[in-house]
Amino acid sequence: MVETIQWTADGVVMIDQTKLPREIVYVTCKTYEEVADAIVTMVIRGAPAIGVAAAMGVAIGVLKADPANLDAEFERICTMLARTRPTAVNLFWAIDRMKALYATLRGRQVEEIRAALVREAEEIKVEDIAINRAMGSHGAPLIPDGRTVLTHCNAGALATAGFGTALGVIRAAIDSGKKIDVFADETRPFLQGARLTAWELQQDGIPTTLITDNMAGYFMRQGRIGCVVVGADRIAANGDVANKVGTYSVAVLAKENGVPFYVAAPVSTLDLTLDTGDRIPIEQRNSREVTEVFGVPVAPEGIAVQNPAFDVTPSRYVTAIITERGVARAPYEESLARLAKG
Repeated sequence: MVETIQWTADGVVMIDQTKLPREIVYVTCKTYEEVADAIVTMVIRGAPAIGVAAAMGVAIGVLKADPANLDAEFERICTMLARTRPTAVNLFWAIDRMKALYATLRGRQVEEIRAALVREAEEIKVEDIAINRAMGSHGAPLIPDGRTVLTHCNAGALATAGFGTALGVIRAAIDSGKKIDVFADETRPFLQGARLTAWELQQDGIPTTLITDNMAGYFMRQGRIGCVVVGADRIAANGDVANKVGTYSVAVLAKENGVPFYVAAPVSTLDLTLDTGDRIPIEQRNSREVTEVFGVPVAPEGIAVQNPAFDVTPSRYVTAIITERGVARAPYEESLARLAKG
C-alpha cells in the first residue's frame, strides 16, 4: 500500500497526487511554506491526509523558526497552514492539537519544544492509520457480500496517512472474506476517482470499474449497486455531510433507488459547533480545473465557470456514518454527540 506522507530528516515527503497515475513522484517539503503550497495545489489532498500534513508543517516550521521570536513565528506558521483549504475540518483539528501542545511547552528549552512537536506530528500520522483500520472493522459488516460498492472521489490510503476511510471499509470487507467489487466515479473536475481511486484499488488487486459521474444513476436503476460508501471533509451536528462535489447527487440517486448510502470518516471530521451543513464553508477552486484537462482547453475561451470543490448532503440521505468509535445512525444529533464524547 502506498505511503502518502512521511516525516524524514530531509523534510516532509509526500507522494505527488497530481502526477498519478501516470507517474509516481515524491516531493520533499523542507519548509512550512512548501507544505502549505502542497496542500493548496493538491499535491496532497483528502481531509485526514491534509491534517497530518498540517501537523508536520507546523513541526518543520518550528524547527526552522528563530528561537528569539518563537511565539510570533509559531502563530504565523499556524495561520498560513490554516488558510490553505477551508472546508476540511481535519486541517484545523490538527493545527489546534499542535497549538494545544505548544501552549503546554512555553518556557521550556527550544530543542525540547521542537522535539515534542515533531513527536506529536508523527503520532497524529500513526493514530490516523489505526483510526482508519478501526473504522474499517466497524464498517465491514455493513457491506453486502457478493455485491458492487460505488464510491465517489478518493477516500483511500492516498487521502489519509494509510489504509483509508471509505476504501478502508471496502478493504476490511474484503479482508473479512466478502466477495465484492467496486465502481469508482471519475469525479470531475479533478478526476480523483479516475486517477487515484482506480489506481489505488488496482494496485491492491481489487476488482474495479471506472464510470463517469453521470452514469451512477444508470447502474443504480439496473440494480447493479449494493451500497455507496464515501468519505467526508466535515460533518455537522445534525449529520449533514460535506464531501467532494457530486456526492449530493449520488446520495439522492441512492435514496431514489433504495441503495444504502454510507459515510466513513474519523471523529476528527465531526464539527459539532455547526448545527447544520448550511454553515459549512465551501471552497471555490480555480476555473482552469473545469475548462482544461491536464492543461488542454476543453471549453470556449472566456466562458463563465463555477467550481465549488464540495457539496453538502443532507442527513436524510445518509443511511449511517461510520467512525473509529462505532456507527452512527439517525437521529444524528444524539448518535454523533455520543461518539464525539468517546
